[in-house]
Amino acid sequence: MRDRSLFRRLVIGVVFFWITVFVFFPNLLVVITSFLKRDPIRFVENAFTLESYVNLFDPVFFQIFIKSFKNALVATLVCLVMSYPFAYLLCRVPRRMRRYLLVLVIIPFWTSSLIRTYALVILLKGNGILNTLLLATGVIHQPLQILYTEGAVFCGLVYTLLPFMILPLYAAIEKLDPLLVEAAYDLGAGRVHVFTQVILPLTLPGIIAGCILVFLPALGLFYIPDLLGGAKSMLLGNFIRDQFLTARNWPFGAAASVILTMVMGVMLYAYYRSLKRFNASVME
Repeated sequence: MRDRSLFRRLVIGVVFFWITVFVFFPNLLVVITSFLKRDPIRFVENAFTLESYVNLFDPVFFQIFIKSFKNALVATLVCLVMSYPFAYLLCRVPRRMRRYLLVLVIIPFWTSSLIRTYALVILLKGNGILNTLLLATGVIHQPLQILYTEGAVFCGLVYTLLPFMILPLYAAIEKLDPLLVEAAYDLGAGRVHVFTQVILPLTLPGIIAGCILVFLPALGLFYIPDLLGGAKSMLLGNFIRDQFLTARNWPFGAAASVILTMVMGVMLYAYYRSLKRFNASVME
C-alpha cells in the first residue's frame, strides 16, 4: 500500500510540475506581457499600460476577429453535419468492420497536419489533381482558381478538423441505449420525433465536445490560411503570429492571445455547465 501511495504521489507531482512549468508560467508571462508597453529594441518595456487592449477595439482587428469567428463557426457546423451521420452509422455496423473504419478515421493523426495541408496544395493548385481530372472529363475548359481563395482555407479547416468531430460523436452515440430508441418507436413516435426528442438530447455532450474541439483550433490555426489562402487570408492565428514575429509588437500579440484564451475558457465553462445539466436531467 505504501508503494502504491508513493507511486501515486510521484505521478501527481510530475504532472503538477509539468503543468506548472510548461502551461501555467508561459500563460502567466503572456498575460503580464499584454499589460506592458512596446519597446522597439527590447520588445517590451516595464511600464504598465492598457494600450494593447485598447488597440483590440480597432476596426481592423475587429474585422479579423469576426472573419475568423465566422469561418470557425461555419467549419464547425459543416463538420457536425458531415460527422453525425457517419458516427451514427459507424455505431451500427458490425464490430469487426467498425474497427477498420475507426482506423481510417484515426490514420490522419499519424501524419503531420502540415504535411497533409501541403498535400491539399498539390490537390487544389492550377495544374493539380482536381483541375486535371475536371479538364480530362470535360467538366471545365480552363483550370479553376481554387488555391489561394477563402474556399480553399475553408476546405483545409474542415479536412484537418473533421476527425476531432467524429470521435466525440462516436463515443457519445456508442453509449446510447438502443432500448430507448425502440421504446420511442413502440410508443408511436416517428423517425423525426425520435431523433429530435431521444437521440439528439442523449448525444448532446458529444456534440458540444466535438464543436469545442473543432471551433477552438479553427480560430487559432495559422498555417492553413498561409498555405491555402496566401496573402489574401488573414485570420486570428495569422494576426497573432505576425504581431510576435513580424511587427515585433509583443504586448499587442499577447493581448490578442489573452482574448483568444478567454473565449476558450468561456466555451469550456459552457460545456461544463451543459454536461452538468445533462447529468442532472438523466438522474431525474
